[in-house]
Amino acid sequence: MKEVGEIFKEARENMEISIEEASEDLKVDTSDLINIEDGNIKAFDNVVNLKYLIRDYSKYLGLDTDKMLDEYHEYLFDCTSKISLEDIKEARRRIAKSEEKKIKSPYTNIKSENKIKKIILIILILIILIIGIFYAVKIIKNIQDNNDKNVSDIIR
Repeated sequence: MKEVGEIFKEARENMEISIEEASEDLKVDTSDLINIEDGNIKAFDNVVNLKYLIRDYSKYLGLDTDKMLDEYHEYLFDCTSKISLEDIKEARRRIAKSEEKKIKSPYTNIKSENKIKKIILIILILIILIIGIFYAVKIIKNIQDNNDKNVSDIIR
């Protein structure tokens, strides 16, 4: 990546463009262009954004964009091809473990809480109905007993 950065820096200086002017024209931070020219790829979080920045900077400086992107891709391939098979397997294991821990939505808990509330409400309604029926039967029995008592009093 250092070679790509040197090509950019040389082209920019030959055109007598300051780094500040280039960053203003490209609407990027000056530090991003400095990092590209220094070959400091670790300063960038996203390799895709870096690719687009290399493409735009190449166009801006009138360089062969395809050649510069090929250099960048080759650099990326060299970096990623150094990842060991064990590292890849370990990453897959970590991903599999993280997928095992399913994320529960707070809405899932609300639904289960609502089911419990509905069941409790139904039970309470049934209890109230049973108590109501019990008292209704008791009242009816008292009324019948009173009527029977009144009838027997009349008969006497």
